[in-house]
Amino acid sequence: MSTPLLSVEDLAKHFADSKGFLRGTSHVKAVDGISFTLERGSTLGLVGESGCGKSTTGRLLMRLLAPTSGRILLDGTDVAGLRGSELQEFRRRVQMVFQNPASSLNPRQSVGAAIAAPLQAQGIKPKEGMKNRVASLMDRVGLRPEHYNRFPHEFSGGQKQRVGIARALALEPDVVICDEPVSALDVSVQAQVINLLQDIQADTGISYVFIAHDLSVVKHFADEVAVMYLGRIMEHASRDEVFGAPRHPYTQSLLSSVPTPDPTADRSRRIRLVGDLPHPSNPPSGCVFRTRCPVLPLLDEEKQKLCGERVPTGPAACHHLADAADLVSRLGSPEERKVHADS
Repeated sequence: MSTPLLSVEDLAKHFADSKGFLRGTSHVKAVDGISFTLERGSTLGLVGESGCGKSTTGRLLMRLLAPTSGRILLDGTDVAGLRGSELQEFRRRVQMVFQNPASSLNPRQSVGAAIAAPLQAQGIKPKEGMKNRVASLMDRVGLRPEHYNRFPHEFSGGQKQRVGIARALALEPDVVICDEPVSALDVSVQAQVINLLQDIQADTGISYVFIAHDLSVVKHFADEVAVMYLGRIMEHASRDEVFGAPRHPYTQSLLSSVPTPDPTADRSRRIRLVGDLPHPSNPPSGCVFRTRCPVLPLLDEEKQKLCGERVPTGPAACHHLADAADLVSRLGSPEERKVHADS
């Protein structure tokens, strides 16, 4: 069996949160023990609500943050201990496209200089010359090479993101972490950028970790999907399984919230989560989703107790998948809505 290009094993990142001199310090569990793999030439979609730990995971994969525990393996090598030339080689192989294209570019630096920066940092001198290499990258992402000396403020949002993509591709990486790369763009421009990323993947065999909260984008782009909630992965499966037959109640609720252009669609079956997202410094015991789970109030007392005592594991992190498949399918009926509202 071949070694995955990227493996994440029980990865955690806890931030210290000082509450004052007398009240001590708590720890915000931004990422709390997640595991997944990324194969060569594939795309993993990482989805979930804001604050679930998606972007922190991306920064951990880039080694912009040091993990509290767990391992990140690139071709079987733990990246935590890399130093010097080994770390430099890791930086070449793993790059990132940031969410806000405007803030990720230096306003005083021309776009040509921004795209050339990774090459200069790695000490790479292209045979064809730096300017020709940058012009080739600009052409590859749909920018006009003659705009080499223009500055970011002269470009639209979509064009700025293309600059960010060209910069990420400059070192010919194996993995690109895309941190919500289209969330700040218009819908029509989103489609153009997604098509560009797919074309690049088809041509180069590059792998993506695609972080997003827009499920419709992930559906058309990812090969596998990991659904995060409060620092943990609730469900991890192929795209067809997640969107065609979701098993976890949280995944069900996310998919039911996706807008549909069909005016005749039955909106009464939309699963609405009640309550607020718990603070990651004090997550619920057992299953972190239990305080908002639409299935929990419909279970018997013994099953509810299990949810509060044990952390669920597996591709779908739920203790009661059989019950969830049945009960969630009935949510939306007047009787079930009343039970849920009264709980």
